Amino acid sequence: MKALKTVNLKGFGKKYQGKVRDYYLFNGKRILITTDRISAFDVVLGLIPYKGQVLNLLSAFWFEKTADIIPNHVVSIPHPNVTIAKNVKLIPIEMVVRGYISGVTGTSIWGSYEKGERVIYGIKFPDGLRKNQKLPKPVITPTSKAESGHDQRLTNKQIIKSKIVSPKVYKQMEKVSLALFERGTKICEKAGIILVDTKYEFGLDEKGRLLLIDEIHTPDSSRFWIKKTYLSRFEKGLEPENFDKEFLRLWYAKRGYRGDGPPPKMDPKLRNQVSKRYISIYEKITGKKFAKKNKGFLSLDKDIKKWLTL
Repeated sequence: MKALKTVNLKGFGKKYQGKVRDYYLFNGKRILITTDRISAFDVVLGLIPYKGQVLNLLSAFWFEKTADIIPNHVVSIPHPNVTIAKNVKLIPIEMVVRGYISGVTGTSIWGSYEKGERVIYGIKFPDGLRKNQKLPKPVITPTSKAESGHDQRLTNKQIIKSKIVSPKVYKQMEKVSLALFERGTKICEKAGIILVDTKYEFGLDEKGRLLLIDEIHTPDSSRFWIKKTYLSRFEKGLEPENFDKEFLRLWYAKRGYRGDGPPPKMDPKLRNQVSKRYISIYEKITGKKFAKKNKGFLSLDKDIKKWLTL
């Protein structure tokens, strides 16, 4: 299976790169190309076939399902890996919403809780919680957004004090994040899936209005568990059946890698397993058969210019 590592479009100026996406700024629009690169522990670890297509199309599904909660940056989805978006002012905060106490990364609440911390992200947690246990209510644990290096934990007090955004905008971000998580939870439940946790990113348009950007409820930005087996596995102390990037994180964590130093080489078997999981979660949530598109990028330069003038 071929995988998309990057693209080099001509006639659109400078190419910018995040961990997963390449993008160009052109005529007030942001051309986002979701590649097959995969990152964990804030490090790009390799390529997963069809991952970019899953992320782009699943995000399109969710953007449509949540447009009544908050407007988003999508202008059009002209290609399985491409989104033409409004170019907004990025708010450098990832709004992470957690419905369960879990995770293996440095920003996860379980990692801190296991070490004995009970006040995490400024939130007080009770004694006696177990890994993967459902929280009494979802909590927001913001982090800084880092394109390179590691994301850093934030509290709402730190965000307001630093004046990253105004108190009014941040309050709106919190309200919208919880509403999006509630909507995602309900839709996932109908598909037999638990939305464990996720992150949301926001930007401000030219009029200062808040928009939802980046991606939403994908296996890159969320944890998904199988609902029907969760409780029995939790009671036995087993990890839940998951259909997200946690499968890959755990593979690396078991080999002693959590983001520092050179990562172990990705096993081809792992690459294929992750690809199948991404495709599976797309099909479960959307109810649609995933169509593997090997549509090339050779004509994208001309096609994008055409799409931008429609």
